Amino acid sequence: MTVQDSRNFTLTDEERALLPTDEDVDFYVEHGWYLSQKLFTDEEVEQLESASERFYGGHRDRTLPARPPKLAYWEPEHGPVQRHNDYIHFEDDTIGRILRKPLLGAVAARLAEAEQIRVFQSTLIYKPPVAQEQSNIVPWHFDRHYWSTSTSERMLTAFIPFHDCDEEMGTITMVDGSHVWKETADNDSTSLHFAERDRSELDVMLEENAAYNGVEVRKIPVLIPKGHVNFHHCRTYHGSGANVSDRPRRAISLHLQDGENRYRDFFRSDGTKVAYNHDVLVRRGADGRPDYSDPEFLPLLWSNH
Repeated sequence: MTVQDSRNFTLTDEERALLPTDEDVDFYVEHGWYLSQKLFTDEEVEQLESASERFYGGHRDRTLPARPPKLAYWEPEHGPVQRHNDYIHFEDDTIGRILRKPLLGAVAARLAEAEQIRVFQSTLIYKPPVAQEQSNIVPWHFDRHYWSTSTSERMLTAFIPFHDCDEEMGTITMVDGSHVWKETADNDSTSLHFAERDRSELDVMLEENAAYNGVEVRKIPVLIPKGHVNFHHCRTYHGSGANVSDRPRRAISLHLQDGENRYRDFFRSDGTKVAYNHDVLVRRGADGRPDYSDPEFLPLLWSNH
């Protein structure tokens, strides 16, 4: 699959009315998150859910040409735990098409104040309705820690549930304003994914960072109506609780990069070179480094040009 970057990016009058206002952008800048208007129709959301069920049943339009070392990829033998499947925009054409809706990219461009927005990663998520399932609890973290090979500080994430999503279902919860905090210190371990770290350690890190900045931790569960999307800045702490409802929580976490983002070498203090999953998939630039603008894996969603 090759997605060309020469598409004509236009919005209808109705879609332009759904873009963030100046006040909305100011809110995002201050708080580090923003709940959109209804960006997806009921039909589009239902297509996402149907396609996800086909995917869980084994359907693939294509598979990755190589398996990255830290790929999140639920398979049936993993059982009734929280499911994460990376690169869903690449492996499923229906989901990929809907996620490339120009309106979504245009909203992200307004918030990030960027000329272009590209996909960075997409993860299909299924949180089973099992109140005591520990994998359902996502500890406090912010995404920039895991993107240390990226140059941009304007990356952001769109959280897209397939239904009304509330606290009972374990909706995404923002730590309000945390994107502007200064960190207590550079800590090599922060580049490790939260699945590789102790949950209590992450709780302590959040409290220590808040204290260091002289602020209280203010946690806001975002109540997301069907078709609406929650966007958060790459440095905004967030997490989610258990799904104590009687139905699964279904969603896609769509990570986005501005057009200026590039790959960079990043080393921990012990000399270990950090790698992201893209680095074994995307094409190489003239300098031999991974190209984070590769349209096959990281397609363009929006351009103001």
